[in-house]
Amino acid sequence: MTTDPIWSAIVLAAGQSSRFGGGKLRAVYKEKPVLDWVLDTALSCPAAEIVVVYGGDPEIALNLPINGRVKGIWAKNHALGMGASLSEGISALDPKSRGVLVFLGDMPRVQPGLATDLIAAIGQGALAAAPVFAGRRGHPVLMASALFEQIRNLRGDQGAGKILDGLGKKLALIQAPDDGCLFDIDRPGDLLA
Repeated sequence: MTTDPIWSAIVLAAGQSSRFGGGKLRAVYKEKPVLDWVLDTALSCPAAEIVVVYGGDPEIALNLPINGRVKGIWAKNHALGMGASLSEGISALDPKSRGVLVFLGDMPRVQPGLATDLIAAIGQGALAAAPVFAGRRGHPVLMASALFEQIRNLRGDQGAGKILDGLGKKLALIQAPDDGCLFDIDRPGDLLA
């Protein structure tokens, strides 16, 4: 019987991609769809389960990897914004999860090693951990299960930023090796960056 903590991951992929013109996460960035880069990074981290929350682009569900760790859930309230989608993702996690890494589906350059550093910070008593680069907080963010109830109560287009801001010293900031924790795809021109 194992006593190792169970870590989870959520990939938020429920947006409308309105600034992009639709289909952003299926668009090709450096020879691969944007979402595939994010899924590869999530699969490389020590998460027992990866919940992909989709909504604005239902075709995402057709392209998810066939893998026992990955499951897709359709966020019925995805049009209400990121908070609603994150809340639905948290509700789909294994109840034994010690914490969740939250990846954004439009961030293809996140370094896989960041997850290990974030988990180490939680192990030292933080309630959440996030990467920083050039003084800016980025993604993925790791949040301990003690925050799950607050996350379930999120509504609207705000993510967990206010929850993180209220943690003070219980939020560990980890230096990222590059700006991949900040880089996202918003418009077609970003695919060339």
